[in-house]
Amino acid sequence: MSGIMARKLGMTRVFAEDGRAIPVTVLEAAPNPVVQVKTPETDGYSAVQVGYWPKKETRIRKPLKGHLDKAGAPPVSRLVEFPTPAEEVKTGDSFTVSMFVPGEKVNVTGLTKGKGFQGVVKRHGFSGFDATHGYHGKRIPGSIGQCATPGRVWKNKKMPGQCGNTKTTVKNLEIIQIDVEKNLLVIKGAVPGAKNGYLMVRKQIRGGGES
Repeated sequence: MSGIMARKLGMTRVFAEDGRAIPVTVLEAAPNPVVQVKTPETDGYSAVQVGYWPKKETRIRKPLKGHLDKAGAPPVSRLVEFPTPAEEVKTGDSFTVSMFVPGEKVNVTGLTKGKGFQGVVKRHGFSGFDATHGYHGKRIPGSIGQCATPGRVWKNKKMPGQCGNTKTTVKNLEIIQIDVEKNLLVIKGAVPGAKNGYLMVRKQIRGGGES
């Protein structure tokens, strides 16, 4: 399997053998049940569909419940697909943190923290105007338009708006520790999102890409 879905528990630190403090993020990767194996003959492409985000059975919609029951999977509220692994996979299997090893490099994808409607200084890092001579508009974006030609604002102009809450991938993160019994992944550095947010942890392939 090329990856697993995990929940962010928070950040802490661990100490290396030489005494260095290493900042790490702790992820809880509960077993991901295989719900469906897609093939080119039946679906037009190859993939493995797994479930995550455990939920009460009474809170799951009937179509999803029937899909899970057919595979013999436990109640979950979300489904995600990974590329078909080299080994044979069938519905009812589960993928755990044991697929990783300490020292392995992974890519982590998730939603960044949403910060609501923000101005250009916080959203895009504008420096703002001089805070002197009684000027009161030091955090405004300034002129955004053109002259008579073309007489409009260009697309993708950096302006105030929704900040954060975007899908982001942090690459080349090192796995420091693995606890198979507690389903924990300890990854060096920070990952996107807030506590209890779900993340996709994928193995790297040669060249620093993703599998």
